[in-house]
Amino acid sequence: MRITIAFLLLLASAFATPTSAGPYGDDLAKCLVKSSSDADRNMLVKWFFAGAALHPEIRDIATITEAQREALNRQAAALFERLLTQACKTELQEAVKYEGAVVFRSSFQVLGQVAGQGLFSHPAVNAGMQDFTKYLDMGKLAALTGTPPK
Repeated sequence: MRITIAFLLLLASAFATPTSAGPYGDDLAKCLVKSSSDADRNMLVKWFFAGAALHPEIRDIATITEAQREALNRQAAALFERLLTQACKTELQEAVKYEGAVVFRSSFQVLGQVAGQGLFSHPAVNAGMQDFTKYLDMGKLAALTGTPPK
């Protein structure tokens, strides 16, 4: 099975758009997660980041070289190919047979969510993401909700 540009675009969009799957898509999603290692999921997070760094609003705060981007694209392609043609081949065939090509989106979305959870559950990331709260006016928020400021 060849991974085409259209398929990669479908995968990329899968992480941004909520979808639902049927039982075969669920089985495929479970297989993708079970068959990917922490290292695989960390690589996916890097791949997501490299893709997001192409956005004009992000480009000025994230520097990804073309060599890094190419390496990540190659690694992502190898991972997707291994998962789909080896580790989860049967689940993929059943899911496409009974639920259609939409299973790519929903199943890889689950894998992307699991990979993202690993990123955001890291203590340093979690702490850094909470740093903005020191600039919030808690009094304004409390007035809106009717609760005392903390």
